[in-house]
Amino acid sequence: MDRRSVLKLGGGAAALGLASAGFGGLAQAADAKMVLKAADVHPEGYPTVAAVESMGKKLAAATKGRLSIAMYASMQLGGEKETIEQTQTSALAFCRTSAGTLGPVIDDLNVFSLPFVFRSTEHMRKVIDGEIGKDLLASVTNSPNANLVGLAFMDAGARSMYDTKKPIKTIADMKGLKMRVMGNPIFVAMMNALGADGVPMGYDQVFSALQTGVIDGAENNTPSYVYDHHYEAAKFYTFTEHLILPEMLVMSKIVWNKMAKPDQQLIAKLAREAQFEERKLWDEKEADALKKMKEAKIDITYIKDKTPWQDAEKPVWEKYGSKYKALVERIQKVS
Repeated sequence: MDRRSVLKLGGGAAALGLASAGFGGLAQAADAKMVLKAADVHPEGYPTVAAVESMGKKLAAATKGRLSIAMYASMQLGGEKETIEQTQTSALAFCRTSAGTLGPVIDDLNVFSLPFVFRSTEHMRKVIDGEIGKDLLASVTNSPNANLVGLAFMDAGARSMYDTKKPIKTIADMKGLKMRVMGNPIFVAMMNALGADGVPMGYDQVFSALQTGVIDGAENNTPSYVYDHHYEAAKFYTFTEHLILPEMLVMSKIVWNKMAKPDQQLIAKLAREAQFEERKLWDEKEADALKKMKEAKIDITYIKDKTPWQDAEKPVWEKYGSKYKALVERIQKVS
């Protein structure tokens, strides 16, 4: 069955890509072939996309083709907000989304959205790999309203600033810039605290907004900046590393609850493997993205002393951080 055929099935059945069984037959019809739809805003070959596709191959091999995954990359099914909503209603089985985009749905995840909450990428990895990561995945699964199952975290590197106007060398250079952020109030406040104008916008709109001047810039990791072509419009990149925000793989709870227990356990196991497989791919992609940036003669600035930037974000921590105090303390204790 090709991807267009899967799309034509429509509704909940399309989420499962059922070849012969009805939606309710998922747990009972052991020999019915089912294609689970997954979505990602990033293009083919991107680490998160490749890791989920690999997970699908393993799933197909382990079930002798009974279960498999069809990946819809490159925003084919919408931006992150839209794919989260489709996963909640079972129009999708899986979606890969930023923890920041999921923050308004699962409040505890907003702790990752606090600027400079992690000391480094290595620190973030230890947090998501350990008990804190396990607890936050459970908070997704146990949320009474989310209708999602938290399966895995994935790396997304450190996020930094890029723009179309000028090099950003100090906080003063941020003043007045219209900077895109994800649709989370913490990110708007974070950008405003630096003197810029935080503009919440879906990821699928960013490239055209940069081209047309609707926004002056955005903030993201280097692979997103390069492989989603933002560097073609925004020629200035500044390594502020203000956020080290992990991605997440979540599953529709409607789909999950229709699955037999052994299938649930298999998917959870393969998702955990995908978490570490994506990390290896991420490190390779990040190095390649930086190489491409240099080849494209992007104006690159490194912020060596981040203290002024951290100090500027104190009002954001005062407004949003207090409710996550216990969780922040647990994060800070991870070494």
